Amino acid sequence: MNLYNELITRGIVAQVINENALSELLNKHKIKFYIGFDPTADSLHVGHLFQLILISFLQKHGHTPICLFGGGTGTIGDPSGKCDMRRLMTQEEIEHNVSCFKKQAEKFIDVPNTIFVDNSDWLLDLNYIKFMRDIGVHFSVNRMLAADCYKQRLDSGLTFFEMNYMLMQSYDFFILNEKYNCCLQIGGNDQWSNIIAGVELIKKKSGKKAFGMTTNLLTTSDGKKMGKTEKGALWLDANKTSPYEFYQYWRNIADNDVCKCLKLFTSLNLDEIAQYEKLSGIEFNKTKEVLAFELTKIVHGEKEANKSQITSRNLFAFNNINTNNDIPEKIISEKAFTNQEISIVDVLVVSKIVKSKSEARRLIEQNGITINNVVQTLESKISIQNFKNGVIIKKGKKNYFNLKNL
Repeated sequence: MNLYNELITRGIVAQVINENALSELLNKHKIKFYIGFDPTADSLHVGHLFQLILISFLQKHGHTPICLFGGGTGTIGDPSGKCDMRRLMTQEEIEHNVSCFKKQAEKFIDVPNTIFVDNSDWLLDLNYIKFMRDIGVHFSVNRMLAADCYKQRLDSGLTFFEMNYMLMQSYDFFILNEKYNCCLQIGGNDQWSNIIAGVELIKKKSGKKAFGMTTNLLTTSDGKKMGKTEKGALWLDANKTSPYEFYQYWRNIADNDVCKCLKLFTSLNLDEIAQYEKLSGIEFNKTKEVLAFELTKIVHGEKEANKSQITSRNLFAFNNINTNNDIPEKIISEKAFTNQEISIVDVLVVSKIVKSKSEARRLIEQNGITINNVVQTLESKISIQNFKNGVIIKKGKKNYFNLKNL
């Protein structure tokens, strides 16, 4: 199977500009392509992981990636998929986030064969009048407003400030094409309008042919965004999402999403994945373990993947509450205790396992809270003495917490 067909078969490709020509280019030539990362936080998340794994995959076929960090575009923020304007970050925040992104990204790709750039190098010092005369003249406002990335914002209020984002991203592609002969931009499917604009700008400015490809957005089988947890995004930073929490996310995803994720995120052979697709029932749990292990190994290393798998098996298969070193910790101060005791409702709220007392009561009434494998009631209390033996709280069927007292 050639490269482009494998990308299709794995479910990676959503939309393509000049598909036949791009397919031939990827299969028969060595090209430079780019993927951009806007520094919206101080850590990459699972959506970025998908892009990094794609970069690595294309590298192994001889293509050269350009990792573009948006030190310049990050000053505005991409309006795509957002109901409101993004929070404006300071230049110091942006620079810090870019440095975090670069350090993390280097774990997943072949660094010596990667070109790293930051678009702040050419965007921050632009002469606005000159930029609008050279670049802005090629953009139709009517077409821009018809693009999905802008159209959905018209009711809530789209600022002219944000409309500049498409021009800046298109200019990025033009600069990379001129400087590195980069001929392909890849991004999530929400970037389709921006990518088209970049391809057209290159054609208008230099007459060169450029290509664009979007990847399918990471969604679950019921249409929800993948990589969202109760705590927020599924981060690649172990300090924000622990290896155990990362493992458990993939171990607990819906059956319909498991083999899809094996195709998208791992380098497992498609024939091997096809064998996993034939499994069902209890046997299919092995497939979930394979996915969780492989992804945790990619992000946190084999040692952490093994630890997370052992802890998970002990908790779920054997209800062994003694192996709890990798379970997320929750801390309760002694100040929260009254007469050396604290109610289970207060435990859940003070430790931030739940957001409110009403949510705590609802879970308890539904038998959704256990401590050391004992179902709790609204009258249940924990004494300070209990903490000496260890307190493992299970919320629902899958969420475990190691409760500690300061």
